[in-house]
Amino acid sequence: MSGKTSAPGGGGGKLLAVALLFVVIYFAARVVLEATMLPPWVRVSAAVVPVPVFVMLVVGFYRAIGCLDEFQRLIQLKALAFAFPASWVLISTLGLLEKAIRLPPEDLSYRHVWAMMPIFYFLGLWLAQRRYR
Repeated sequence: MSGKTSAPGGGGGKLLAVALLFVVIYFAARVVLEATMLPPWVRVSAAVVPVPVFVMLVVGFYRAIGCLDEFQRLIQLKALAFAFPASWVLISTLGLLEKAIRLPPEDLSYRHVWAMMPIFYFLGLWLAQRRYR
């Protein structure tokens, strides 16, 4: 039980670089989107620029999991088995609450709620690792 969570042979470094690139591009897009005077085509372009990098991150994460041993794959599966339903409950609850009352978009918009998904994943990862210690 080595506890490794990245691909062997330095694959984790590449995955980390793609993750950092995504964060930089995402926040750069947010800066552009704050400029409301820009034409819609520029704003839409800025909004979709992070998508290919995010897809690269997802593919890299998927490949890294494929390089893990069976035990580490089980840990990852348990983490995702926690994170996906927790995210579903959060989004479903917010969707229903939005129908019932006015939710403040500055606190509960999609650009804020998505950040809970990685938190749920890391919580699930922690729970799974704790269980199999």
